[in-house]
Amino acid sequence: MSPRAAWRLESIGFTRAYDYVAGKADWGSFGLPLEGTKGARAGEHVRADVPTCGLEERLQDVRRVVSAVGWDTCMVVNAPGVVLGRLGRKALGSEEEVAVEAVMTAGPSTVRPSITLAAIVERMQAQKLTSALVTHSDGTLVGVLRRTNAEAALNGASSDPSLSSKGREGQ
Repeated sequence: MSPRAAWRLESIGFTRAYDYVAGKADWGSFGLPLEGTKGARAGEHVRADVPTCGLEERLQDVRRVVSAVGWDTCMVVNAPGVVLGRLGRKALGSEEEVAVEAVMTAGPSTVRPSITLAAIVERMQAQKLTSALVTHSDGTLVGVLRRTNAEAALNGASSDPSLSSKGREGQ
């Protein structure tokens, strides 16, 4: 918003006006409220409980943890929670005694929480993807959107109780 608009809002009684320079798209990428009629958004249906690990962790250790919690993927993140890579089934199935960094897929494709379910389901179906990695615009992990969950939500089915619209707060 322009300084002139901020002053006008103040003159009609708004005591707190902010200039969000990054814009509406960035606002939505953090899962903040958006108005409109575009329908449900990915951030409302992510699985925030996806396992994470660091670059230097040993693959064997990560495999045990991921298997114990029933996942077949693990997101490689740094201390602030920025996604650096992804360990898929093939990497997790490796018997190598290496650090995660040696076998991860670096720079995985991501989407923002503000993408509509209809748009992401269409993309996932076209690319034959079973899941999509959801991050904020700064690269911090929100979670994983499973195509089956997104399709069910589009068809009006009830949500999985492990879903979270808030993602991974504090990361």
